[in-house]
Amino acid sequence: MEGSMAVLYSKRLDPVSRRILAELQRDARLSLSELGRRAGLSTPAVAERVRRLESAGVIRGYLTRIDPRAAGLGVLAFIRIRVAGAESAARRLVKLCTALPEVQECHRCTGEDSFILKVRVASVAHLEKLIDRLTQFGMTSTSLVLSSPVERMEVPLDLLPPVEP
Repeated sequence: MEGSMAVLYSKRLDPVSRRILAELQRDARLSLSELGRRAGLSTPAVAERVRRLESAGVIRGYLTRIDPRAAGLGVLAFIRIRVAGAESAARRLVKLCTALPEVQECHRCTGEDSFILKVRVASVAHLEKLIDRLTQFGMTSTSLVLSSPVERMEVPLDLLPPVEP
């Protein structure tokens, strides 16, 4: 689903849908019956709500959160890239980032840097090899993350606009 459809749908998220989303963000393994109990709906009603939220692109999937450090990816870095050249270079960079498992996020930005990448690797040597693959697109600047005192995956549902009448 297009991002704009999800935005339009989010304006219609009533308190019950928001409650369903909050519960699923806390524990995506909840049974539909338990989710329905927490949201004040029957199992068939909550199943239909979840299906509609999935169809609208509000719910994009269900994941298991893995601690990357415990799994052996102890180096987190942000790589800023100032793309040199035509728009085709930016498209090639996005294509490469999509194929690189080290790239967790790729953001196209305003300002001096064209892109900011969030990457996880096993070592500094691994990071160096990754940077070497990216320098063909322009100048890079890398910041190693020392610690992450605040790290959220949840969408802040309390910041959504109120339901429109």
